Amino acid sequence: MPSPPLDLVALDLRERPFTDRGSRLLVLAADDGDLWIARSEYETRLTDTTVLTGLRIHSADGGPLPIRAARPDRISFAGDVHLVFADPDTLVLTGTGARAQWLDADGTARALDLDGGRVLVGPEVAVDAPAVLAAARARWTAWFDRMPSVRAELRERAAMAWWTLGINLLPIRCAGGREGLVPSRFGYVGVWNWDSYFHAIALRHGDPELARDQIRILLAHQRPDGLIPDVVHDEGVLAETTDLPRSDRARLAEHVGQALADGPGEAAGGAGDVVPVTKPPLTAWAVWKIHRAAPDPAFLAEVYEPIARSQEWWLTHSDPDGDGLAEYLHPYSSGLDDSPVWDYGPRAEPPDLNAYLALQFDVLGDIAEALDRAEEAETWRKRAAAHTELLVARRWNGERFTTVSAGREVSVRTPLELLPLLTGRLPREIADRLVADLRSPSFWGERPVPTVAFDDPTFDPDAMWRGPVWLNVNYLLIEGLRRSGYPDVADELTERTVRMVAEGGGLYEYWNPLTGARAGRATTGFGWSSALFVDLARD
Repeated sequence: MPSPPLDLVALDLRERPFTDRGSRLLVLAADDGDLWIARSEYETRLTDTTVLTGLRIHSADGGPLPIRAARPDRISFAGDVHLVFADPDTLVLTGTGARAQWLDADGTARALDLDGGRVLVGPEVAVDAPAVLAAARARWTAWFDRMPSVRAELRERAAMAWWTLGINLLPIRCAGGREGLVPSRFGYVGVWNWDSYFHAIALRHGDPELARDQIRILLAHQRPDGLIPDVVHDEGVLAETTDLPRSDRARLAEHVGQALADGPGEAAGGAGDVVPVTKPPLTAWAVWKIHRAAPDPAFLAEVYEPIARSQEWWLTHSDPDGDGLAEYLHPYSSGLDDSPVWDYGPRAEPPDLNAYLALQFDVLGDIAEALDRAEEAETWRKRAAAHTELLVARRWNGERFTTVSAGREVSVRTPLELLPLLTGRLPREIADRLVADLRSPSFWGERPVPTVAFDDPTFDPDAMWRGPVWLNVNYLLIEGLRRSGYPDVADELTERTVRMVAEGGGLYEYWNPLTGARAGRATTGFGWSSALFVDLARD
């Protein structure tokens, strides 16, 4: 009899903290083995939200009680002492004859003698220790019962991924009372636009309504002009900005000079232009995947018009040269804000964007057809064909789809030039060329696909978006291969991807494609890596 998924997840209390669904509290281990507790907040370091430090448990005679195991439902110490969540805001210690000692955030020493159960963090209430422990296990068992069936050899990593999705579910103050699945408990505490679409890919298997809510959170803050914001967080939304990311500003200066890189912003002494920011247009794609797993025509009707307005925003507000092909007006909007694509200017048009738009035209056609709007469905599909033809006519150079930045083609090679496969509408000779390119030494390896080609001068296996493998890029390529009629290549890329994750040690933001290890400064417990791994690992 296989172990329950709950018992497959071991927490190291460093990359994998002890926490609970809906709780901002994180319990972590310091280098000396003591525990410390902090709160997850939007773009805030944990050292700035510390609740307590130096937590130790001692027996009645003063000897230390070490941690025996840390699982999703409890941390167990020697001497039958446990640390457990009674609710999202309340941490309880259970046991008898032991003492807990710690320092408050202001350095005040504290102690707590255990006699059954006592509150460590949260409002002081009476604690029924057996009931609290049983309830915690029941909560997590219920969550793991929703995990889709996965291949046996991937079950342990899938359990960790499903646990990651569970702890990343938080109440976000501007989410209209809905739970948002945040990208990571380490700083990324908000609902990011395309992250939510990838999160929904996994949630649709275990909780379709929760998957739908990830879309609703974003659409509730859609602007009147159709733009869907980049982030919904506790203090509001991010839908515009006046600055470039620091790394992009520095690299841009190398190519075009510091004054141009600074532009009219603070470094040049001005106020800065306000630029709208969003994320790639994959809303309809995610909605349709949810619908195929759990059909709900009412949800399609709810989101159809907002998605249509978003599609038109890209073509009317994000095409500054008026050539019919949309551009990213800011690095944030691409989702790949540290890519070398952005070394040449603050606007760029890699081939992925217009491939997404062509795909979204087609999926809007699917949604319209499901809603018995046949004429609109036909119109959307004609626009999908026309947009694909325009992309080929303007950006296919006979060898590859080109990336344009600052009004000129740039030489950097990225897998974004392969994503027109997503349209499923390319001429066969072009699709064949893209698949051959994917399987060439530029992009194929034991752990494909690097976010900059292996043989490109800017390739760096550890730098964000400059070489590491990201699961969302692989997933979209797999999707494109299937839509374009290359299922065998899609299967092979799936296998190499899940093997890399299963052997790589954790659910990271991105991986080094040469070693398969966590790359550079990648965060851990990453939402879309967890979600897409679960989807790819299914039976």
